[in-house]
Amino acid sequence: MFDRILLFGYGTMASAMLEGWLASGLEPRRFTVYNPRPKPVPAGVAFTTEVPEGPFDAVVLGVKPQKLAEVAPELEPLLGPNTVLVSMLAAVDLDALTKRFARARAIARLMPNLAAAIGKSPNALVARGLNADQREALTGLAERLGSAEWLENEAQFDLITALTGSGPGFVYRFIDALAGGAAELGMDRAQAERLAKQMVAGAGALASRSPHSPGELARRVASPGGTTQKGLDVLDEGEALRKLVTRCLRATRDRERELAAALRD
Repeated sequence: MFDRILLFGYGTMASAMLEGWLASGLEPRRFTVYNPRPKPVPAGVAFTTEVPEGPFDAVVLGVKPQKLAEVAPELEPLLGPNTVLVSMLAAVDLDALTKRFARARAIARLMPNLAAAIGKSPNALVARGLNADQREALTGLAERLGSAEWLENEAQFDLITALTGSGPGFVYRFIDALAGGAAELGMDRAQAERLAKQMVAGAGALASRSPHSPGELARRVASPGGTTQKGLDVLDEGEALRKLVTRCLRATRDRERELAAALRD
């Protein structure tokens, strides 16, 4: 278990993670938040605008990727042989982190999303240099925010980022399209949004608990020749939906690769 955890940078994602960890029962005393500008933090959590002194069991790096070179000299002294550096930075791979933080023996990448605040985030992890206890402790931290999916191949991390990190934005767009379509056909827009959000919440909860695949669940909802099947026929025509989503994920993944290349230059 990590007893002292430093959040280095306190943007929207770090705030959501801290909220999730506290809601899961972790004591506020475990956390220190560093941010160069003052920000409110939950009661009992230490906050500082000056880089604090260690030691820390884990340092969660939550700055913008473009800020890495600027903050690395400030962060480097906090990383000792027993500290795990946990990076949330998109497009910054383990090699780049190792180059910036030579003192760190244990480095991990963690990709959550904003559902961490309510303990519903899918969390992807990849690491090097962790011992068994550190890996177990980091797995436990991730599971308090939702789930923990360890990757053995970091090459998949950019696609994971597209699927789970950016994915909520795509789902929200689909909810908006459902509500907009219903409004176009005559429903009150506000009512359509309420119904669409509740429908997606219920469908997602059922899918997460069901032993059946999403494709099988869709089949079970639809009766041959029935109303749902007519709508699915539109989505399935020419594999239009699958092709659109694949293009969406590819564009997101490729943009991360572009950013990664730029940051390496």
